[in-house]
Amino acid sequence: MFETVEIDASLDLFVEIEKLKKEKNAVILAHYYQVGDIQDVADYIGDSLGLSQQAAKTEAEMIVFAGVHFMAETAKILNPHKKVVLPDLRAGCSLAEGCPPKEFAEFKASHPDHIVITYINCSAEIKALSDIICTSSNAVQIVNSLPKDQKIIFAPDKNLGAYVAKQTGRDLVLWNGACMVHEIFSQQRILKLKEQNPEAKIIAHPECEEPILALADFIGSTTALLNYSKKSEAQSFIVATETGILHQMQKDSPKKTFIPAPPTTNCACNDCPHMKLNTLEKLYLCLRDGQPEIIVPEDIRIGAEKSIRRMLDISVQLGL
Repeated sequence: MFETVEIDASLDLFVEIEKLKKEKNAVILAHYYQVGDIQDVADYIGDSLGLSQQAAKTEAEMIVFAGVHFMAETAKILNPHKKVVLPDLRAGCSLAEGCPPKEFAEFKASHPDHIVITYINCSAEIKALSDIICTSSNAVQIVNSLPKDQKIIFAPDKNLGAYVAKQTGRDLVLWNGACMVHEIFSQQRILKLKEQNPEAKIIAHPECEEPILALADFIGSTTALLNYSKKSEAQSFIVATETGILHQMQKDSPKKTFIPAPPTTNCACNDCPHMKLNTLEKLYLCLRDGQPEIIVPEDIRIGAEKSIRRMLDISVQLGL
């Protein structure tokens, strides 16, 4: 399934991908954490909320999802009669994998009077066990849309959950999960970097741990971070999230400086290894061959769709 396929080196993949998109009536959706080349060929680039909304309304017959597995699953859940392909099936997510369905079902059963709000970074099975899905863009607003006396389980990201609890004043029951990328930022090294760049604004994703968020001048989803960097009068930014977003930041604000927040080690740990499994070559092949295809069992898909649709409905009502 994952064998290496030789591609004619003389092919201009950008041109070939454009041809194939027209031939197959395909659309390419890409997350901000993808490599720059994939972002440049995508028809739509966004964060989890924007990608979900785009997947829900696409007219294309084939969706090429340049992201990770749970994102492509979401597209399939919302488009059961369309073909959804992912450039590399191994592109998973540490946060999704840290919330097994059997264990989560038991966790949910132990809190029978709680509504389950689940961050979209989870498997289709977990979505089917949820009442409402949320993203980092709308998590605070989703929680605030519920009655104040409503008890809530928030899963699977404990850091995002803690941030939402702080912003809403709600006592959330948190599943103990976290994103491997957003947990490795070094508070000490960011402070040192700030000393070297005192004019830089620190901007962070709410999946980061509290000590990192405490340093931030602005906290938001990937789209919110991008918009802030465009509108801010600041000329330099220390960015505490996956490095793929820097590609769009630099494109949108070429005269500004964007510095990736340093991790606790000397490795490139703030590159998501799952996101980076997708390459332009793999994207070309999956568009050409229509493989590997994402399949979601219908019973799970129906349950998952209800929780996603509820999120989309609330987002529309709140103007998000």
